[in-house]
Amino acid sequence: MRTGNSLWLLTKKALTGALIGVTISDRYVTLSPVRGSSMHPTFTGSSTSFPGSLKGDVVLVERFCLQKYKFSHGDVIIFRSPTNQKQMFVKRLIALPGDWIQVPESSEILQIQEGHCWVEGDNPASSLDSRSFGPDSLCMLSEPNLIHSVYCQPVLM
Repeated sequence: MRTGNSLWLLTKKALTGALIGVTISDRYVTLSPVRGSSMHPTFTGSSTSFPGSLKGDVVLVERFCLQKYKFSHGDVIIFRSPTNQKQMFVKRLIALPGDWIQVPESSEILQIQEGHCWVEGDNPASSLDSRSFGPDSLCMLSEPNLIHSVYCQPVLM
């Protein structure tokens, strides 16, 4: 009977720890791998999405700041792709609502509308960003599209 009690106690502790971990990851901070080369040289992304084979940078991201955070030019954000809600992008904020921007590789000048932003990767040759989505598909600065703002430099693992 003692083994049964020990097993039940261990199970309760494991479930409590898992619940606390999921809550922290879901609401406050989490680690997120960088994939692809669109943010090179700032971040080195992994070329694979196979779990456990991370060779690129991992960033610490916070979620609780979104309601109060004042976004600035140059901030790095993680957001859902405007064209595929299952895909996440890591990009740099280039223009915020009210800013005027000349569309790269074009003579078009446009003003960023309220609630929108213009994002670009640091490696333009390999980045799907606002230059690819066009001015009509700017990422939204509101949840659920914006998931995280990057809190610090890459975490060494």
